Order: sequence, then structure tokens, then C-alpha cells
Amino acid sequence: MSYQQEYKKLITDNLEGCREDAVKMRAALENSSAHYHGFTVHTLYIPKLYRAEDLEFLTRAADTTYGILEKVTEEYVKNPDYRKLFGFEERLERLILHEPPYKCYIPVARIDVFYDPDAMDFKFCEFNTDGSSGMNEDRELNNVFDTSETFRAFSSKHTILRFELFDSWVSEFMRIYFSTPAAKEEPHIAIVDFMSSASNEEFEEFKRAFARAGYTCEICDIYKLRRENGSLISPSGQRIDAVYRRAVTSDIMKHYVEVRPLIDAYLNDETVVIGSFRTQIAHNKLIFKLLRDDMTRAILSAEENEFIERHIPETHMLTHDNIHKYEVIEDRFNWIVKPADSYASKGVFAGIEAKDAEEWLAFLSKHMDTGYLLQRYITPYESENIDLLWDKHAGFCKIANITGMFVYGGKLQGLYSRAAKTGVISTQYSEMTLPTMIVE
Repeated sequence: MSYQQEYKKLITDNLEGCREDAVKMRAALENSSAHYHGFTVHTLYIPKLYRAEDLEFLTRAADTTYGILEKVTEEYVKNPDYRKLFGFEERLERLILHEPPYKCYIPVARIDVFYDPDAMDFKFCEFNTDGSSGMNEDRELNNVFDTSETFRAFSSKHTILRFELFDSWVSEFMRIYFSTPAAKEEPHIAIVDFMSSASNEEFEEFKRAFARAGYTCEICDIYKLRRENGSLISPSGQRIDAVYRRAVTSDIMKHYVEVRPLIDAYLNDETVVIGSFRTQIAHNKLIFKLLRDDMTRAILSAEENEFIERHIPETHMLTHDNIHKYEVIEDRFNWIVKPADSYASKGVFAGIEAKDAEEWLAFLSKHMDTGYLLQRYITPYESENIDLLWDKHAGFCKIANITGMFVYGGKLQGLYSRAAKTGVISTQYSEMTLPTMIVE
């Protein structure tokens, strides 16, 4: 019997008790900080249960992925011809080429994959870098499940491992900072983002983690930073020695003029920005196409190229020719369209979502030859769950799953689990978050 089946049996053997249990869990969830833009995070009654062998497999996958992305970043920096494949605008290219004072190309990432634990295989969904989030949701949901009688019954028979995602990031952040030549003994840290779209509850938890480690930290709206006498200054008037950059590069480029204090401080080495703008090379979804380009293949090992062939979905530019070449109009259920540079599934549209062929064709026509990507649709792994926290009359249903791998300084630090009742897992639709655990 799998862990999933074992948990389900605990529910079916005591369904009425589980309904009462879910009411208490819902109250604990409402009183937690698991909120996103004012809404309570939706979760299900069965947590995401991984085996030790799943963790070992995904750890190896994260190591290989990070090594590949490091090589791609190095090639971009040193090879002008390779740089042309990405087509970044001149201002962004200048930011990327500016040498950061540390060696870690991608300090933090959340690599999202469609993982099938039965086959122990996966396909990539996307690479998130500086804007990587979800740490607080996983932490708070794990705390909520500690109040569950069903979970207590399950965990009494097993060893349960959870992931610590805050103090570990502060440790890695400070390791990177203290590797820089001008590091101060007592630096002031700023968590910087566009606060109108930020995860403030998560930022507060990171701020507390920095405080536990003995460092002062404040949360700053990127619009409210200023430069003064060769320093980057926070809204409170403090000199900022290091920036934990949560503002994604695409938003920074859209508001380039308004956020010049951060940009100029970065280009003039007036503060240490972690991560640097080199993270955009991995974050941009064009990487899915370019990983199969001959110039990329030439810098990778045979094993790395085989890894890409196995795990990267087929990806092309959304052009008139490619639509017809790959029969995208007729075969809409096997394709998904994505903007090259977005996050939170903005602008993503799968053929399975279209109500008919006419709607699909209209979307393709609107975005054809505009820099959008065309990618093979990957059917997510399905598992059973039950939505008791939100519907006391709920029955078991199939859910689609996606796994996020939190990678700090190139090493896997934790897993993040999302699910949906549809085939597209996105904040725009029915996305839910599950607490993630390793069971031994």
C-alpha cells in the first residue's frame, strides 16, 4: 500500500471524524499567514507525500539542471554570438554583463516540474529565479496539518521530514554576501520588490529570519529607494548593504525609469544585489528552445544533452510557419502557448482550455510572430484527494500535480507542491497548494 493509499484509508475509515477535523483545520488556516493577495490559500485534506527515493531523484535532477544553467550563463557572458540567440534589449544586456561581486549565478530558484512518482520521471514546466515564492505557504500549511487528527494518526507510524526554507536561505544569502570583497561585518539588508504585487506575509517571515541570524532587515518598495552620496538608501533612511531582490527582471525593465536608483546602484557597485541580473538568462522561457540549439549542445556534455532531450518539452517560436508545420490548429489538445518572459502563468493558454477551435485559432492569430512560444502540452500526474476544508460534503476527486524544487546556491533545499482540478495549474484558475512532506 502506498502512503497515498494509506492516508486515504484513514479517511474512508472515519469520514465523519475527518469532516469535523477539516473544520478545525480550516479555522487554523484562516488564522495563519497563508494568504495570497488577501485570499486564504486553498489546500486539500491529503498532504503531498513523497518518498525518500523521490527526494534523492529530484536532488540529482536539481544538481544537473543547475550545472546546465551555469554553463549557459557563462557562455552568454563570454560569447557575443551566443548572446544574439536571446535577443535581449541593449539595456538588459548591459545589466546582465555587469560583473556581480560574487560567483553564484543563480542564488535562488524554484524549478517547476511535472513529476510522475510512479515512473520516477518528469518534464520541466518553468525556471523561476529571483521572484521564487511559496516558502511561507508550505511552512504555514505544514503547521495547519499538525492540528489534524488524521495527520497525527498517519505520522505516528512514520518518520516525517519537512523542509526549512527561511533560515536556510538567510544562511546562503549571507554566505554569498560575505564572499564579496567589500562586505561589512554588520550589513543592513533590504528585501526589495514591487510591493503592490508582493508576498508581504512571506517577506515578513524572511525579515524575522534575518533578525534571528543577527542582521537588520527591512522590506522596501522598489519605487521608494533612492541614491545618496554613492549609496543606496531605504525609505527609512538606512544605507542598504545588500539587496534580496524579489522584483523580477521583466517588471524592472517595464519600469526602468521609475526604478533607476536600484539600477544605477547596481551598475555602480554601491550595494550587493542578490541575485544579479544574470538570473534572467535562466528565467526567460526562451531558454526552453535554446537548450536544444546547436550552440548550446556544443557546450554541454553528452549526459547533459541527453538530460535535456528527456526532460525539456518540445518548444518552438509561435510563428505562422510553425503553426502549420506542427499542425497546431488541428491538434490543439497537445499544445500550450506561453509568452517568453512572464511569471505566475500570465499570458499562458493551453489548447485544452479553448472552448472550441475558433477560440484557439483566435488566440494563436493574436500572438503569432510576437515573441510567444509554442510548447508541447504535458499532461500533469494525477492523484486522488478530497476538498474537505472547503466542502464538508466533498468526495474524492482526481487532481493534477506540479512539483517545485527550491534550489539555494545550486543545491536542492526543499519541494513545493501545487495542484488543480483542471489540466492547467495556475493562479488564474483553480490552483491549490499542498504541504510537502517526505515520508520514511
